[in-house]
Amino acid sequence: MVDDGETFLREALALAYANAETGGRPFGAVIVRDGKIVARAVNEILATGDPTSHAELNAIRLASKKLGPDLDGCSVFASGHPCPMCMAAMRLSGIGAVTYAYSNEDGAPYGLSTAAVYEDLARPFAEQAMDIRHLPVRLDDRPDLYADWRQHQR
Repeated sequence: MVDDGETFLREALALAYANAETGGRPFGAVIVRDGKIVARAVNEILATGDPTSHAELNAIRLASKKLGPDLDGCSVFASGHPCPMCMAAMRLSGIGAVTYAYSNEDGAPYGLSTAAVYEDLARPFAEQAMDIRHLPVRLDDRPDLYADWRQHQR
């Protein structure tokens, strides 16, 4: 029996193939906790028109409905190298490990690499392709937003 994640990667790949065969993008992901799959999902960008509908994010959404927003102890197995958005979502949700089958290099000849996005995000804000700026606007008639939020959490 394979115990290094190969079984879960094969499941993610099967999802990706099935999605591609029905006109979707070739990406699938599974989320595993305690050796059991808790969520399976595919990339639904073309079906939904939502550019954030990546397999990993869709799997996180499904797993969170079952387990709550803290996915500590979970691992993601993805058919392709997760993009920066998906990596960030995995980290923010508490996922502790990700394993993927196809690299950015594998996807590059097909327009399926996010290596350039990773490179851009590694630059200081002032050097990135997107205009990013901090403008500390506050509402005069309201308390500090974060302090107000904290007070309502008690």
